[in-house]
Amino acid sequence: MLTISEEYFYYLKFEKGLSDNSIVAYKNDLQKLLDFLSDAHVEIDKANPAHLRDFIVEISSIGVHPRSQARIISGIKSYYHFLIYKNKRSDDPTELLESPKIGFRLPEVLTVEEIDEIISAIDLSKQEGQRNKAIIEVLYGSGIRVSELINLKISNLNIDEGYMLVEGKGSKQRLVPLSPQSIKQLHLWNIDRNILNIKKGHEDYVFLNRRGAKLTRAMIFAIVKDLTELAGIRKNVSPHTFRHSFATHLLENGANLRAIQQLLGHESITTSELYTHIDIRFLKKTIIECHPMLKK
Repeated sequence: MLTISEEYFYYLKFEKGLSDNSIVAYKNDLQKLLDFLSDAHVEIDKANPAHLRDFIVEISSIGVHPRSQARIISGIKSYYHFLIYKNKRSDDPTELLESPKIGFRLPEVLTVEEIDEIISAIDLSKQEGQRNKAIIEVLYGSGIRVSELINLKISNLNIDEGYMLVEGKGSKQRLVPLSPQSIKQLHLWNIDRNILNIKKGHEDYVFLNRRGAKLTRAMIFAIVKDLTELAGIRKNVSPHTFRHSFATHLLENGANLRAIQQLLGHESITTSELYTHIDIRFLKKTIIECHPMLKK
């Protein structure tokens, strides 16, 4: 006997005539909602409008583009309309669910190819070349904020175990996995870093300028802007763009919303005790399985 979800996908294929690719997209989007509701211990056919609004806020907060949000909302509405059609629900919890205004501009999201182009634009023959490559790899490989990057300390790196301790907003700390590529570039940068004349009080900071002092936010913005122009990319790219790209690419490749939220250091949008703890091993597994740079 088919489950209601299986019936729904058959309905999309044979009655709506959707292509296999479209049905896969519907399945992936519905799975995101299922994962979100599962963390809140709510069955999908019992979800109310508040649960669905929280889900939309969640995907918006991790940087999903409004067009992608609109597609996900459209899929959710289609599913609940099907439940009503099958007499599994008498009400429509999506009735007041609004799609985002497509004209509203969120920070740009880079494609994997564009990130490759930015990395390729780095001149490794220059003194700062390896440092800049490590910066881009860490920004895109972990999704950390620019403030977290410039304050990253050597004493908070655990290269052997593959993670770093990051201090986010409100001095809240979290463990963030380091991708194998980030680890490789950090090792190479450390070779160049060791020949710098490091200023007193800056010895523990990972990323330094030529004079051996901690980098500033403005310096990171300038580095990203220069590399973007060298790569010939016309998008409005900032350090935060890599954070949005990190989250969006993980989501598009099937990562769990709760894992992405944990990686980004976002506050829970519903009661925190409803969610199960996600340990560092699970977060590392999420990046390894879902990060497009590693999947290649």
